[in-house]
Amino acid sequence: MARQEQVLVLEPQHELKFRGPFTDVVTATLKLTNPTDRNVCFKVKTTAPRRYCVRPNSGIIEPGTSINVSVMLQPFDYDPNEKSKHKFMVQSMLAPRDMTDMEGVWKEAKPEELMDSKLRCSFEMPLENDKTHESESIKTVSSFTSVKTEHSVLPKSSSASLDDGEVKKIMEECKHLQMEVQRLREENKQIREDDGLRKRKVTPLAASHSSTMMTMSKDEGLSTRVLALCLLFFVIGAIIGKLVL
Repeated sequence: MARQEQVLVLEPQHELKFRGPFTDVVTATLKLTNPTDRNVCFKVKTTAPRRYCVRPNSGIIEPGTSINVSVMLQPFDYDPNEKSKHKFMVQSMLAPRDMTDMEGVWKEAKPEELMDSKLRCSFEMPLENDKTHESESIKTVSSFTSVKTEHSVLPKSSSASLDDGEVKKIMEECKHLQMEVQRLREENKQIREDDGLRKRKVTPLAASHSSTMMTMSKDEGLSTRVLALCLLFFVIGAIIGKLVL
């Protein structure tokens, strides 16, 4: 019995392109889309498993959703005269509705239930013009970034230091004001205590002191009147003496 046609939609459909340089890991992305109304199990296999790292290399795609598979080519010495013979295969099957173990489903799957798609690999090196353009772009971006950093970070740090100084000054003033308030509270408390003592001391002596003051004021009043009368008589006597002479 012939195998079913692939239900997953692959992007790209036939070829994975890896663009050098290949002195570092180069990644190509494979997008898998499930247009059906069933869960679909998938696996990604390759003819050169030591040269590639695939994440994720298996899983389940829910109805109407997509998943991106990262295919990472490991560093190697590139030979432009050597053609790539590496290939990938995307294998899939409709997930059973009562599935609990995906590995068990793959083991028990019948050949007619499996669907697969194959992709070839191609390696490309950037042209010299592209390299020059990329290096110039990188230099421009890095120089712009450094200038932007100098103009943005330095004022920020200086303003931050000014803010710290102002905050420190305000904190010192608040502390000083708190100490001043505490000192005034203690002085007010002491004054109240002193007033209480004075009132208690003055109360027994108030009557005698007031009578003494009244007596002294009366005596002072009499002395003033006598003195005024004496002065008046002296002036009158002087005037009469002048008239007689």
